[in-house]
Amino acid sequence: MAVIYLVRHGQASFGAADYDALSELGRHQARLVGQELLGRAREPLLVSGTLRRQKDTAALLGLPAAVPVEDPRWNEYDHLGLVRRYLDDGTSHTTGDSRQFQTHLDQALKQWIEQGHPGGWDTFAGSAVEALHAIPDRLAPGQDAVVVTSAGVIAATAGSLLEVPATGVVALNRVMVNASITAVLAGSSGLSLLSYNEHAHLGASRTYR
Repeated sequence: MAVIYLVRHGQASFGAADYDALSELGRHQARLVGQELLGRAREPLLVSGTLRRQKDTAALLGLPAAVPVEDPRWNEYDHLGLVRRYLDDGTSHTTGDSRQFQTHLDQALKQWIEQGHPGGWDTFAGSAVEALHAIPDRLAPGQDAVVVTSAGVIAATAGSLLEVPATGVVALNRVMVNASITAVLAGSSGLSLLSYNEHAHLGASRTYR
């Protein structure tokens, strides 16, 4: 059996012109989660999405692995665009404190899921689940995988494994900690969720956005 460790990227630059860049704290978080994974992941296959914050987190983990395999199916949805699309009332919802933004994001994400437009949530979530199920076939015996991705992707895949309603993903997404670990067991009977959103390794460096 193998374990697939899904890692949320370190803290990005919320409120800055370039959100996709890791903050200094985000870089520190990436190193902390890397230290945690060194004692857990066996000869890991390292995978990441193609977003800058994901790739930079993967590079900072310090794992004894080759250059990460990049797969856009692990990319996050456009959370800023989503809020603007569904809460377009002439008010800026993408500035201010992070707690207020999370409330706006919850509202927008719920609408996106419920409306079920072609190419929308179902396509996004289905692509993420497909990427997760493809990982075991890439692993050698005795090898684990570390996948650096984002909160929405991890929530979508965990929700699929738990068979929760799609709207339950909003609650899973809300509590996702930067540089947290979600572990998925890959065995002969398929994939099973072992843990969700582990973050004890971060100590006082815990952030949500």
